[in-house]
Amino acid sequence: MRYPGEIRALSDISLTIEEGEMVFLTGPSGAGKSTLLKLMAGIEQASDGVLIVSGQDMSRLNRSALPYLRRKLGLIMQHHRLLNDRNVLANVMLPLIVSGSSREEAEQRARIALEKVGLADKAATTPMSLSGGEQQRVSIARAIVHRPRIILADEPSANLDRESGRVVLDMLQAFNDAGVTCVISTHDERLLERADRVVLLEQGKIAAIHTTGDEVGL
Repeated sequence: MRYPGEIRALSDISLTIEEGEMVFLTGPSGAGKSTLLKLMAGIEQASDGVLIVSGQDMSRLNRSALPYLRRKLGLIMQHHRLLNDRNVLANVMLPLIVSGSSREEAEQRARIALEKVGLADKAATTPMSLSGGEQQRVSIARAIVHRPRIILADEPSANLDRESGRVVLDMLQAFNDAGVTCVISTHDERLLERADRVVLLEQGKIAAIHTTGDEVGL
C-alpha cells in the first residue's frame, strides 16, 4: 500500500487468516496495523498485490458490490462514530435500515444485539449519556447486528480503562468462540494471550508471526 508521494504504508505482506481464527495485529504506531484492517474492509484499496476477503478479490471487486461484502464484516473502529441525534437503539438499527431491512426486523435484531453486549436497558438513551466503555459496546452491537462472519476491530480497548477494556475483549472472545473470525489490532500486550496467532508489524512489514503458546513481546 502506497500513499501519494511514494509513502509506503505496507509492503511484502503475505498472510492467510483462516475461518474462525482470532488474530491480533500488533506493533508500534505507524507500523501499518490500521491500514491493513482498512484494506480488509474495503475502505482503502491496495496499490499492488492480491487481497482476498471471504472469497472476493478486493482488487477486482466492483465498488457497487462492496456493500454486499461488508454485510459479512463487522467493523469496530477506535472512534465510535455514534450519532448523538438519535438514541442507542436507532444507532444499532442503522446498518440494517441502510441495507433494506424493515424497521420491525431491524428493531428486533438491534434489541437482540444490545442484549448480547449487556445494554438492553440503554436502548432509549443517547450515546453521549454513556461511558466510554458503554459507547464501545454500542459500537460492537452495531457491528454484529447483521450477524457478520468476520469482525475487524482497530484498537477496540485503546481509550478504555482496564476493566472496560476487559469487558470489550470478553465480548469479542465470545463471538470468536461462536465461530466468528476476529482480526484485532492492539498495543496492549495483556490481550495477546487470547490470540490464536499474533502478527507483529514493523515499518509496514510482517516482522514475526507467533502462534498460541509462544512467548510474545513487542
